[in-house]
Amino acid sequence: MTTIVVAMDQENGIGFQNSLLWHLPADLKRFKAITSGHPVIMGRKTYESIGKPLPNRTNIVISRRKDWFQEGILIVGSIKEALKFAKKIDEDIFIIGGGNIYEQTLELTDKLEVTRVNTTCPADTFFPRIDMKIWRKSGEESVASDEKNQFDMTFETFERIIPLNAEQG
Repeated sequence: MTTIVVAMDQENGIGFQNSLLWHLPADLKRFKAITSGHPVIMGRKTYESIGKPLPNRTNIVISRRKDWFQEGILIVGSIKEALKFAKKIDEDIFIIGGGNIYEQTLELTDKLEVTRVNTTCPADTFFPRIDMKIWRKSGEESVASDEKNQFDMTFETFERIIPLNAEQG
């Protein structure tokens, strides 16, 4: 199963100048719980914003740059190649950004794990609109802001209701 994991504001903003819009330990804890032990696929800019391989995960980074190398990650040239390698490792694959990667993989994905952050931030990178003709919300959990988490947020799970191959035909 291929799952997108994303945190977005009320306007679908996910990033600004190659950085996340917030630091929310509750969201990071959920992200770690969901993705640990599985392959994660991300673009090069997302990897560079993280700065190092995520522990206890196979980090697969998509980059068109031929001269780029980093220790501890698998670098591939396309989403197709990334998915091929990930499927050899584990049937549960997680796509973790950024904006271009989300746009290109939304139609290849079975599930969305969304953290909807109750704020609007200046953003230059956005998540595509979630089409409720294709997706059904199957879970929701609200988390109130506290001393560590600046904003209220809702953890939402969406499952594809139109089968992957039906959409392409």
